[in-house]
Amino acid sequence: MSVRRIPLRGAVPLAHHFLRERVGEGDRVVDATCGNGQDTLLLAQLVGPSGKVWAFDLQESAIAATRELLEREGVAGRVELLQSGHEGIADHVAGPLQAAVFNLGYLPGGDPSLVTRPESTVAALQQALDLLLPGGILTIAVYTGHPGGDEEARAVEAWCSALPPKKFNVWRHRQLNRPEYAPYLVMVEAN
Repeated sequence: MSVRRIPLRGAVPLAHHFLRERVGEGDRVVDATCGNGQDTLLLAQLVGPSGKVWAFDLQESAIAATRELLEREGVAGRVELLQSGHEGIADHVAGPLQAAVFNLGYLPGGDPSLVTRPESTVAALQQALDLLLPGGILTIAVYTGHPGGDEEARAVEAWCSALPPKKFNVWRHRQLNRPEYAPYLVMVEAN
């Protein structure tokens, strides 16, 4: 029997690789920036009918697109969609969490002036980390190819670099054969 291999082209497929390894039936997870719903769908499939996904986005169009995708795939009942900024995770999510997914920047196909910001992103990361179980992960797809992207990347990396190494493992994954502005993945694992 052959194993289906998914190409690891970019930050999001690499994040999905790690999520498939860490998230399973009955887990509780967060999609901090649901966008068009691809991360939310994967998480809903991974947690199964007994798990729960909280999916956040400020934009009504993102919530609508995600809802439509989840309904079409038959997994909408596993997801609570929240039209809210990700900095409100602690107001809506009852932990503990196995994973939280952050896909920074702007909504693909949306208004590129509506972007995630360093202050709200770092606040959301801390809130998700506070709810994370041992062995749980945060995946952060970082985009620098838009105005403000470099500043947000520096804030994310500074926050991650300050995490105590006895409690957390932190990685930065970049494709060496892509331009410097290509998205990359930062991952935090709780010990």
